[in-house]
Amino acid sequence: MNNPVFDRIKQDLSENDVVLYMKGTPMFPQCGFSAAVVQVLTDLGVKFKGVDILVDPSLREAIKQFANWPTLPQLYVKGEFVGGCDIVREMAASGELKQMMADKGVAAA
Repeated sequence: MNNPVFDRIKQDLSENDVVLYMKGTPMFPQCGFSAAVVQVLTDLGVKFKGVDILVDPSLREAIKQFANWPTLPQLYVKGEFVGGCDIVREMAASGELKQMMADKGVAAA
């Protein structure tokens, strides 16, 4: 099945090392979970593209199907689904997220 929204997601993921599908924008997150992940990425000094799913209901549904993950935010690194807020926070706390960024060649600022 050809899903144009999936194609757009794939394009976002291929053009950006780190993509966060979130509620709101990195400057103005619209939920605490999105804000928490933005904070983690900011603390790591990682450049990322924030995609506001609130402005596009079709994207909001498609992204959940795309990763087979029911909640937002969703973090992708080099096209690979990492997880949502809890996973990202746990990985940041353990140092695993920083290591993963390094392993995948994502430059920190």
